Amino acid sequence: MSHLEIYIDGASKGNPGHSGVGIVIYRDGLRIKNISNYIGSATNNVAEYTALIYALEEALLLKAKSLKINTDSQLLARQLNKIYKVKHPGIINLYNRAVHLLTGFEKVLIKHIPRQENSLADKLATEAIKSTLVKSLI
Repeated sequence: MSHLEIYIDGASKGNPGHSGVGIVIYRDGLRIKNISNYIGSATNNVAEYTALIYALEEALLLKAKSLKINTDSQLLARQLNKIYKVKHPGIINLYNRAVHLLTGFEKVLIKHIPRQENSLADKLATEAIKSTLVKSLI
């Protein structure tokens, strides 16, 4: 069985504001992929969900059967673990898309982790924003 461990983070400079996603994918303890993308203007919660969706799409391309998703977004983790309901209209479609993508895996664990344990994904999300803003100044 192909198992991946994935760290995700969304960042927003302003809420809403310039936003980015950072994703780090591990297989057998080895980092196999970093993703750092600017996603335009969004809220932090939209950025977090967008990071999850990018990660799930990538995991499907990598033919993973099981996933452990690590996020420092307590809201995202609790919504996907069905502890909280999704009420915000800007999040419902992203939540539904993520839930649909999750059906492509045999087993998924979504775990809330402390922010300090998610530093690489956070750095990638922040770098996506910074590099886009620097390019826009040139």
